[in-house]
Amino acid sequence: MNENNGFKYSILASGSTGNSFYLETPQKKIIVDAGLSGKKIESLMSEIGRDIHDVDALLITHEHSDHIKGMGVLARKYGLDVYANEQTWSEIDSKNMVGKIADEQKHIFEMGKTITFGDLDIESFGVSHDAIAPQFYRFMKDHKSFVLLTDTGYVSDRMRGVIENADAYLMESNHEVEMLRNGPYPWSTKQRILSDRGHLSNEDGAAAAFDVLGNQTKRIFLGHLSLHNNIKELAHMTMDGYLQQHDVDTKREVHVIDTSHEHATKLYDI
Repeated sequence: MNENNGFKYSILASGSTGNSFYLETPQKKIIVDAGLSGKKIESLMSEIGRDIHDVDALLITHEHSDHIKGMGVLARKYGLDVYANEQTWSEIDSKNMVGKIADEQKHIFEMGKTITFGDLDIESFGVSHDAIAPQFYRFMKDHKSFVLLTDTGYVSDRMRGVIENADAYLMESNHEVEMLRNGPYPWSTKQRILSDRGHLSNEDGAAAAFDVLGNQTKRIFLGHLSLHNNIKELAHMTMDGYLQQHDVDTKREVHVIDTSHEHATKLYDI
């Protein structure tokens, strides 16, 4: 199997302040989530040498602002086809969260379904988060795959079955539990984040990553770090340490890679 099959990706931004992911194949270019301003996402695309004019579609995971802030601007400015499930669309439209998007640009991607975009298959799966109907995605081409998984309070057996043995993961490492408990957020917000409909902690993310990695897995990116309740070095150390304790070689086999809330990762080959 040719390692470089044109399947490339970059985490444009990941964190509590905004999230966006870019993926391309020889036939399709896709962005998932637009949780930053349109101008910022354009800038992030230029960091990896890509032009947003060439993007074919924008996929949405859920309606929280750190995932849809630039959605309306990008859809209107570039005429992008936008995909989300029916409940998410209903929530976005009923509360006028992103302004007007033309009906012909709005498409339904139901939870638990697989859609083929050219040479790319995309499977959606539900997560446990305090949004209307949050869903994330596994991207598949030529027996290789990338999984996006953030914004979930836990990883169920059903989710594990969908996402296991991907070549690479963006795995949530949102908070360090004691930092969150002792941090500046109101207690109600802390309870929400710590709940089954909140976010994965560093420890939970590490355990989830170990549970699903397989022989194909080469990279785990640390996603959706909180600015107030986490430290990049701590998240990295937790993931790296957990995997090593469970006999995963993080120097040669599975690489743990940081992401940023303001700069794109390089463009990786799957």
